[in-house]
Amino acid sequence: MEILQVIRPDGEYDSKLEPNLRVEDLRRMYRFMLLVRRFDERMMLLQRQGRIGFFIDSTGQEAAQIGTASAFTSNDWVYVSYRDAGVCLVKGVPLKGLVDQLMANADDPNKGRQMGTHWGYRDQNVVSISSPVASRLPQAVGTAYAAKFKKDNVVTLTSFGDGATSQGEFHAAMNFAGVYKLPVVFLCENNQYAISTPVRRQTASANIAMKAEAYGFEGVLVDGNDVLACYKAAKAAIDKARSGGGPTLVEAVTYRMSGHSSSDDPNKYRSPEEVELWKTRDPITRFRAYLIKKGLLTEQEDTSLRQDVEDELVSTIKASEKVPKPTPNSMFTGVYAEMPWHIKEEADELMREKS
Repeated sequence: MEILQVIRPDGEYDSKLEPNLRVEDLRRMYRFMLLVRRFDERMMLLQRQGRIGFFIDSTGQEAAQIGTASAFTSNDWVYVSYRDAGVCLVKGVPLKGLVDQLMANADDPNKGRQMGTHWGYRDQNVVSISSPVASRLPQAVGTAYAAKFKKDNVVTLTSFGDGATSQGEFHAAMNFAGVYKLPVVFLCENNQYAISTPVRRQTASANIAMKAEAYGFEGVLVDGNDVLACYKAAKAAIDKARSGGGPTLVEAVTYRMSGHSSSDDPNKYRSPEEVELWKTRDPITRFRAYLIKKGLLTEQEDTSLRQDVEDELVSTIKASEKVPKPTPNSMFTGVYAEMPWHIKEEADELMREKS
């Protein structure tokens, strides 16, 4: 299976494969990639300082996230992975919404009831994450099935890692989506490791994309460090799904540059040489070189853009840290449309104790 690539690691590109995007779209994608990278770096520092409790970053996977998400509309549904802060941002989630979630403060829509990086934003059609690996896939397929049944012209995205493809939910979701030709895009961000298990021990297949054939639909292999290739593959899959052509499995071949989470030491299971090799394929360095070669970005503009991203992060963190923690009675809200009598009694008793 050929791998789709538009931009090479040195920034050179195939003009015949370039997607039709406006200059402002390209620059917007680049800024999102810079924002996600600095967001990850800053949040990991906050975790080490004890200012947030837990964090999972996506350093090295920015192109797969930003390129894919940029092809979806605001009405489409997404079932993201805990490593997909970039997808949330592209879907319209404010940066402060991500930081609030990590700080579990009163402005967090989940009021601190979710684990860190377990995103969920109803206003942007970002469905709340469930921790078990691959559990989001059948949920996303259910949403796509409902959309087809209701004749809603929306497409559902579900993203997951290579480790999820070893779970039964992956196969059940793929089979159901194939049988009913559902408007869903499966995005496998193959970052080479399921925590410490390398992808070569996940499957005997030559790649993951080819697994779609067993379920009766198309699989696409894409360079996951090439933001334009990811956009192009996603756009084609979305257009097909929206027109009734059914699902697509997109495998974005990328690399997790850091550990699995703030609790992981990747030096225990991979070599420094491997990491250095993948650094030469850095998606941000590649896209920056492309934009400069095309005359769409200058060195001065790049410096200014990076400072703008830094300023936004600093001000957002300061704003989120000023927000108080959720009130105790918030544990009773957001569960029932009409609170049952016995829950109301417990809530009233709590408030009497607090007063």
